[in-house]
Amino acid sequence: MEIVFFDMETTVPARSNGVEKRFWVLEFGAILVCSRKLVEVDSFATLIRPGDLSAVPVSSPRCEGITADAVAGAPCFEEVADRIFSILNGRVWAGHNIQRFDSVRIREAFADIGRPAPEPLGMIDSLDILNRKFGRRAGDLKMATLAAYFGLGRQKHRSLDDVRMNLEVIKHCATVLLLESSLPELVLACRGSGFSSIVTRSKTNGTQSNEDTTRKSLSSSSSSSSNCPRAVPYAKPKLRKMKTRGRSSLVICQ
Repeated sequence: MEIVFFDMETTVPARSNGVEKRFWVLEFGAILVCSRKLVEVDSFATLIRPGDLSAVPVSSPRCEGITADAVAGAPCFEEVADRIFSILNGRVWAGHNIQRFDSVRIREAFADIGRPAPEPLGMIDSLDILNRKFGRRAGDLKMATLAAYFGLGRQKHRSLDDVRMNLEVIKHCATVLLLESSLPELVLACRGSGFSSIVTRSKTNGTQSNEDTTRKSLSSSSSSSSNCPRAVPYAKPKLRKMKTRGRSSLVICQ
């Protein structure tokens, strides 16, 4: 099964004479993702010329490169509707705030050209899921905030870049939640102690001990207090024999 992550960049409607203007789609971007491996298998993106070019700002500091000049020569939505329909229809839709924004804009765009909108097999809204499962540890749950929290760079507000960032954010959040569910005691201990030490359980005697996590090897005090002798590859007599043989070999080679 493939999941389609998609995102739409639109105009920001403003009120005129007390009437709020409509949204115009300026860009559509989507990636097809294998649900078993969470890897991208296909992608599609296009700028879209809106029905009202005056609604597009001459320059847009929010959306990199989406300007009135950029979309003036782009296809209108009707020209790319077939491609968008084939990507979305009958697949699981995924996106950030997709239920309240992107899916609504898609249906409006298809209604404008008098065609039935694509229907999802299911919907994954990462905003709702992360709000319930991940919480607000990263901040306000905006995509830009989550990306900064995980060190994924700055959000560009371009459709294809944003959906790829969305997928990476989900992977990072899922990894954190998996670790927390698998090692709840360890995670809580690390949070409480500032990651200074961890509690481990000995496999041999079932006792608990604190280990310094700043070292990769045991400290000298730990080695001296241990009852186990240090292991060596050969007993001493054998080592002497090997040294003697080695010297003899050197003499023969010379």
